[in-house]
Amino acid sequence: MGSGGEERAVPNGHTRSTHSTPADPAGPEAAGSEGAQGTGGGSGGPDGLDALDGFGDGDGGGLDGVPPDDRPWGRAEQAGAFDAIGDRYDQAFPTKQSQLTAGAWLAGTLPPGSRVLDLGCGTGVPTARQLVDAGHRVTGVDLSTGMLALARENVPEGEYLQADIAHLPPGPPLEPGGFDGVAAFFSLLMLRRSEIPETLRAVHELLAPEGLLALSMVEADVDDVPIPFLGHTVRVSGYLQDDLRKVVTDAGFEVIKEDAYAYAPASTDVPPERQIYLCCRRA
Repeated sequence: MGSGGEERAVPNGHTRSTHSTPADPAGPEAAGSEGAQGTGGGSGGPDGLDALDGFGDGDGGGLDGVPPDDRPWGRAEQAGAFDAIGDRYDQAFPTKQSQLTAGAWLAGTLPPGSRVLDLGCGTGVPTARQLVDAGHRVTGVDLSTGMLALARENVPEGEYLQADIAHLPPGPPLEPGGFDGVAAFFSLLMLRRSEIPETLRAVHELLAPEGLLALSMVEADVDDVPIPFLGHTVRVSGYLQDDLRKVVTDAGFEVIKEDAYAYAPASTDVPPERQIYLCCRRA
């Protein structure tokens, strides 16, 4: 966790923590999860995203199992960018302490042997690894073929599915009520805002009654903005913290606790950002 910071009450009666983490090339916190997050990992924060509105688009493309994308640069390109980034993602974000803290809440609150969905599992590090080591059964979902290959190598105990997190396929292993917990660290970041509420409602349906959700996003008031990321282009969306909380509660979740961290990645290719973590329960 970041050093310093302050705590103050928020309207729902929970505690909101804000932390400041100085840039430290030897050991920064992660700007995102393990990698592709369904279609991408962590990205630039509010200042970087606002400044990059309108960054160049690419050509469209197709991907098995992904519905047609009406944008000139869409999901297939997003997945392809993270295929190319590969394990460079973990090199850019070598330490993910705040993500590990939220993952520890999820792993420690759930009963042993729980089924947990890692939504946007990327390379499997650290979340799928953390959950498996805690004795849980993990299903990882990601759109990037390259990230899934790394996840299978890093966490062979997990079960993996290639899918677009905004269009999760029905049926096994994604049965309604079949999961006790869901981790969605920086995966919603890769969707359009119009897709995020429906994706959260789908997660709600996948969770058992009173199931747990741990999620994170980069705070930014943007929708589907293309930005440069580790030598490639990815599209990202975000919310301000209060707006994100409302989107999550409107999807049927109770926010148990929330934290925010100022963070500067090790890579100079990624701008500083403010990360929001929400720990939730299905209401």
